[in-house]
Amino acid sequence: MSSKISTAPLWDSDGGAIAKGAADSGPGLETLQWYAIRTRSRFEKRIELVLRQRGAETFLPLLKAVHSWSDRRKTIHKPLFDGYVFVRVRLTREQRLSILRTGGVLAFAGSADLPSRIPDDQIEGLQRLLKAETPCAIRSFLHNGQRVRIRGGVLDGLVGILQDNEGKHLVVSIACIQRAVSVRIEGYELEVA
Repeated sequence: MSSKISTAPLWDSDGGAIAKGAADSGPGLETLQWYAIRTRSRFEKRIELVLRQRGAETFLPLLKAVHSWSDRRKTIHKPLFDGYVFVRVRLTREQRLSILRTGGVLAFAGSADLPSRIPDDQIEGLQRLLKAETPCAIRSFLHNGQRVRIRGGVLDGLVGILQDNEGKHLVVSIACIQRAVSVRIEGYELEVA
């Protein structure tokens, strides 16, 4: 079994364009799809390099960070999502095994039987964001109806249900009297409660 992954690189790990290879589709072959690979801690760059050297289209979103010591300052590039590398492949059984046998790879994100596909537009949006060097930071993944806590400001520590319809609101409920109060929370930092 060959360890070469048969995809054509399109983006490097910094989000820059790379010449696209030939034949992204073939008769009877599934189309190329993005997948997230979970990695060992601090193995992201190493795994991305190995997979790219094997011919895989990879994406490792990196953020610039300046570290300061008493005698010097250094700009480093650290992974935006610790423990994850993105790869775009036709996920055949052989491709999956080849990726999983790469040193430092733990698993594909998703269920054990079926890795979760990532829509192209989500990866493209992230690549555009990083290429434009727009300041960004990791935040908790929040969704409508989720229990959240406000961090900072006069409402620090307030817990409620996130409601996002025409602006974000926090709904604080008093269950025993079956009443709720909604407060507009635009501008507040939120975390999962």
